[in-house]
Amino acid sequence: MNVYLDEEFAFGLSRIVAAWLRVGQELTEEKIAELRGADEREVALQRALHFIEHRPRTEAEVRRNLARHAVPEETMNYVLERLAANGLVNDSKFAQAWVENRSEFRPRSRKALTLEMRRKGLDDTDIQTALQEVDAAQEEQLAYQAAQKQMRKLGELEWMDFRNKLGGFLARRGFDYETIRSVTQKCWQDLQGNQIEE
Repeated sequence: MNVYLDEEFAFGLSRIVAAWLRVGQELTEEKIAELRGADEREVALQRALHFIEHRPRTEAEVRRNLARHAVPEETMNYVLERLAANGLVNDSKFAQAWVENRSEFRPRSRKALTLEMRRKGLDDTDIQTALQEVDAAQEEQLAYQAAQKQMRKLGELEWMDFRNKLGGFLARRGFDYETIRSVTQKCWQDLQGNQIEE
């Protein structure tokens, strides 16, 4: 909404901040500063809500987004406190959900998951807590899961080519040599077993 002082445009306010104003009301300099501050916080909050509506975000991601829009630090802190108080930004829940989602749909190694979460701005405590359940045995299971789709594409290859291509695929997902070796052999045996049965 546009605010006019002495019949001249002075500044704009969001509707939620300007809702209580009425025509002819007198505003002091103090009240004007208060309105502008409230409007700045409201605009930043709406920007952050729009940013997180598509998918969960970390506090660092929200902070970077607000910084790109030149939101002052004090206002950023206010917005992040409001979002956290309403459960809309929670780094530990985000980390847990990230690990679960990746494990289910795009399996990665602990190392790759750690790097991804660091890029998202999560701290080491949240990362380690989220990764507690991914042990060495589960890491091999994740590698096997990741290899399933890929190994069908490579089924016609000879052992050396199969090993190199599947091994490279798993290495790009962050799995270590021992896990790659074990999973590649297991996948090869699965393919050979299927070919014999057919």
